[in-house]
Amino acid sequence: MKRVLATLSILLAMGAHAHDRFAAVEVKTEKASDSVYMLVGAGGNIGVSAGEDGVLMVDDQFEPLAPKIKEAINALSDKNIRFLVNTHYHGDHTGGNAWFAKTEGTTIFAHDNVRVRLQNGDNEAAALPVVTYEQGVKFHFNGDTIHVIHTPSSHTDGDSFVWFETQNIIHAGDLLFNYMFPYIDLNGGGTVPGFITSIEAMIDAANDTTKIIPGHGKMASKADLQNYLAMLKETAAAVKAMKDAGKSLEEAVSTGLDSKWESWSWNFINEEKWISTLYNGQ
Repeated sequence: MKRVLATLSILLAMGAHAHDRFAAVEVKTEKASDSVYMLVGAGGNIGVSAGEDGVLMVDDQFEPLAPKIKEAINALSDKNIRFLVNTHYHGDHTGGNAWFAKTEGTTIFAHDNVRVRLQNGDNEAAALPVVTYEQGVKFHFNGDTIHVIHTPSSHTDGDSFVWFETQNIIHAGDLLFNYMFPYIDLNGGGTVPGFITSIEAMIDAANDTTKIIPGHGKMASKADLQNYLAMLKETAAAVKAMKDAGKSLEEAVSTGLDSKWESWSWNFINEEKWISTLYNGQ
């Protein structure tokens, strides 16, 4: 009995810590177009289409933030959150799934592999996408055609980006860490070549006035995507050349990248981690 009570107290403490972690987080709204908004809190940036047909969300951050996210959306629309698109399976983009499904009756959409990975991660049934797709899906919603486009083997094996065609907005999910080295989840089916191909696909969908909601970072443009692609290709080529020359991963890390990419290093993916990803993911 004492062991059960001790375990229970640990679990309760862990839960309290998780909620305390988000207590001071403020969910901020940035207008991208007439009907599309970016919500920034903790975790992946959220996209919102709000209009006569209701609300469509792209990603939903962490479960403890769901009430704050709902409050921010209430300031944009008094209609229900009808649809939620998960760009991939990571918890900082899907943590609120069950809350929105149960509280709002929201229908969750995602690539087939997102459902599989969430299911394998012991998530409750309400957190799982109800509608899944292999290649993509279109929503005809709020006067727009919203394309959800799967990009294979990129950040993970279940990524999609979302193109609001009429509003000329792209939600990139974690295919874009704006002016930061990206996280490519090699254990989750991601690859460096697939990641590069995904960025090229987004560039093809964009024009000079397209606004791009990144998974992390500030609102971006096509020019930002092109700079991002240049970084990806140049750093990948540099690491490949070292690997082809017989250098070990440790030697590649010691050699490092061109100093012009120094500012792209950040606390989660620094230069060493990015070189390791490039070395192992090509």
